[in-house]
Amino acid sequence: MDLSKQTALVTGANRGLGRQLALELISRGAIVYAGARNPDSIQLPGAKPLQIDITDPNSVAAAAEVAGDVTLLINNAGVSTGATLINGNLEDIYTEFNTNFFGTLSMVRAFAPKIASNGGGTILNILSVLSWFSTVNLGAYSAAKSAEWALTNAIRLELADQKILVAGLHVGYIDTDLTAGISAPKLNAADVAKIAIDGIQAGSYEILVDELSGKVQKGLAGGVSALYPQFA
Repeated sequence: MDLSKQTALVTGANRGLGRQLALELISRGAIVYAGARNPDSIQLPGAKPLQIDITDPNSVAAAAEVAGDVTLLINNAGVSTGATLINGNLEDIYTEFNTNFFGTLSMVRAFAPKIASNGGGTILNILSVLSWFSTVNLGAYSAAKSAEWALTNAIRLELADQKILVAGLHVGYIDTDLTAGISAPKLNAADVAKIAIDGIQAGSYEILVDELSGKVQKGLAGGVSALYPQFA
């Protein structure tokens, strides 16, 4: 893929990984729409701020009309409430799914026809190693991201004949506002963005950023005992 000939939309581009993804695309010559609920929060020279709330179908539809020339969609916007599935607040769990799953689906349904009409392109969903593995304190997030992974696989099949490549990025903790309360080692967002865009350029279907993601992916074949040795 020649990024200098692409028009990209990155959701959640006002901070964290989304901002770094937009910067990386701009540096490689792409035209970039930087999406956020509040476009005034976008501080990205060279980007086109775009108002979009992925949980609001009307907002998504309006954005698709403005950014109808998109050939590369990066579904980066997401949320983690820290809710557990058994005792967590049900509204928080709804928020996780409405954003990470239904919000991503809404974006794909609105923009895939645009990408197809522009001759095809790429959709990248920013997933997580937690789409393959769950922890006690992030049950809702893991469940929502697992659903988003399944969504990624399904739309890859549905959109292949429209010349749309669908990719998923799996990564551990990134040093962003989303992980501010987590003390585990974290990756630099700019480094993750470079790996993600390299993967897009290479036409990869699955982009694994770190050793942890590769280890967990391999563990899937080993079943429950491989991923959760306490149940062996």
